[in-house]
Amino acid sequence: MLEILKVIFLGIVEGITEWLPISSTGHMILVEEFIELNVSAEFLEMFRVVIQLGAILAVVVLYFPKLWPFCSPKNGWIKKDTWALWFRVLVAVLPAAVIGIPFDDALDAMFYNYQTVAVTLILYGVLFILVENYNRGKRPRVRSLEEITYPLAISIGIFQVLSLIPGTSRSGATILGAILLGASRGVAAEFSFFLGIPVMFGASLLKIVKFGFDFTGAEFTLLLVGMATAFLVSVLAIKFFIGYIKKNDFKPFGYYRIVLGVLVLLYFILMK
Repeated sequence: MLEILKVIFLGIVEGITEWLPISSTGHMILVEEFIELNVSAEFLEMFRVVIQLGAILAVVVLYFPKLWPFCSPKNGWIKKDTWALWFRVLVAVLPAAVIGIPFDDALDAMFYNYQTVAVTLILYGVLFILVENYNRGKRPRVRSLEEITYPLAISIGIFQVLSLIPGTSRSGATILGAILLGASRGVAAEFSFFLGIPVMFGASLLKIVKFGFDFTGAEFTLLLVGMATAFLVSVLAIKFFIGYIKKNDFKPFGYYRIVLGVLVLLYFILMK
């Protein structure tokens, strides 16, 4: 029962931090210092990634009308705009896939540590504040998903490569990049959400294949509970986030990242 409560808490953390530009990995590293699952190191490595499947399913459910590319026969079966959106999403995913798939283990070994996470939390926190100051009063050029061109999509995808470094935040890197490239906050956030679908499914499949499908009953239960919790919390987090950015900027997230990065550094320096 205690292990179930632990994964519920981890699912809550994942569901909140996956969609806000504050780094789910950074929070997980800190939380795992206080909440330690009694599982193998191999299962824990897989769990950290696959729990994100629950979070990504929240996007699929909330945005299903925008994402489902088929319609009724009388309307011609397919939604051309939706197919075009998916093609742009897939193009944007390519840079991270080309680098992330072959170098997944090497990147984890090199960068999955508190020093990297703390530095990236602080760095991108500062960048969010600077970008918001730079864009103050400027009218975004891209104000709808339909206005995202293929060159713009691939450019946003290049920013997503930065999120392969733990602590960066996948949503943070893509949103920051999209805003710098002229997208409105709302468009940047939604396109970032959609980019997460193939990225998270691909990363989860990779980790499951690497782990093998030989789950014990207890391991499968923990994974399922964590994913379900992340899904439910993600639904609330996404709704909050979209409502928030309609009236506010990203500066508070920048300040939060800086404070969290400093706390991570202080904790590990003083306690270790």
